[in-house]
Amino acid sequence: MSRVLIVTDAWRPQINGVVRTLERLSEELVKLGEEVEFLTPADFRTLPCPTYPEIRLSLTRQKTVARRIAEIAPDYIHIATEGPLGLIARRIALKTGRGYTTSYHTRFPEYLRARLPVPLAWSYAWLRRFHNSAAGCLVATESLRAELTAKRFKNLLIWSRGVDTDKFHPREGRPLDLPRPVFLHVGRVAVEKNLEAFLKLDLPGSKLVVGGGPQLDELKVKYPDVTFTGAKTGEELYALYSMGDVFVFPSLTDTFGNVVVEALASGVPVAAFPVTGPLDIIGDSGAGRLGWDLRQAAIDCLALSRETARAHALTFSWEASARQFMECLRSAQGVRDQRADAVLAKGG
Repeated sequence: MSRVLIVTDAWRPQINGVVRTLERLSEELVKLGEEVEFLTPADFRTLPCPTYPEIRLSLTRQKTVARRIAEIAPDYIHIATEGPLGLIARRIALKTGRGYTTSYHTRFPEYLRARLPVPLAWSYAWLRRFHNSAAGCLVATESLRAELTAKRFKNLLIWSRGVDTDKFHPREGRPLDLPRPVFLHVGRVAVEKNLEAFLKLDLPGSKLVVGGGPQLDELKVKYPDVTFTGAKTGEELYALYSMGDVFVFPSLTDTFGNVVVEALASGVPVAAFPVTGPLDIIGDSGAGRLGWDLRQAAIDCLALSRETARAHALTFSWEASARQFMECLRSAQGVRDQRADAVLAKGG
């Protein structure tokens, strides 16, 4: 059994793909016999992130975090985010000579540029420095690995995702009485999600958006014909997924898209742009349509089989994801140890 410490700035009560991924990863690692500890904003005083108050930024000192890491005494340290806690944990690991891994969950440069006039080159240079000092940086897809390699990121390892097909599955009931076909989107309602590329489309039937976020009130006013439910969880969320006829995913910045596989598991074909995430998940599976004409992709999905969508989702397993995660940690640590031995041998 190994003790794994996961450091993350994204945590409850946030509802997003990073939080859901880490929660499910922890459950599966425990089933595999691993011990999991977390360092999150829940452990410290916090303040709201400017322009995005749902995100809480930790207020703590390096000495406090170092003491907590020493108490946990982990075999592996994984830094999941590049926020205040991630930065402190990275600094401690480098100072003490501890090996660690990171993961690239979020296109932070694009998210920042959507809010502030910060050049992408500056943000990527900072991220490259953050991740390249790790023994390994975990990415969700091959297309993201190729993209980051071209940006001179190093030590990139694949860690895919899963979906709970017992919770997300086709259901008969329809919680909302909306004209069909229902074009559905689930996710955070925020500018970086490019949601208006979906909302502006001339589509038959109804548009349904499930999720909360900083842009929700604005878009409710701007698109009164769209049904916005706000954030939903549990059985209510699963039922809303299932009532969709097509899931429309307009994001250009997601690194994977957990909601895409959740929709597929619910038997809903997916229309998306041909970008990282949808390209890797949908591919040539027949479970969706990808194209720069998002309206046409959405219309084409109406002819696709819900059974094919569900069958494709069954190929994504959280157990396999957790095993892959541990393989990445062990592989990265092994490579780091070999390099350290080589340096010592050369010095001797």
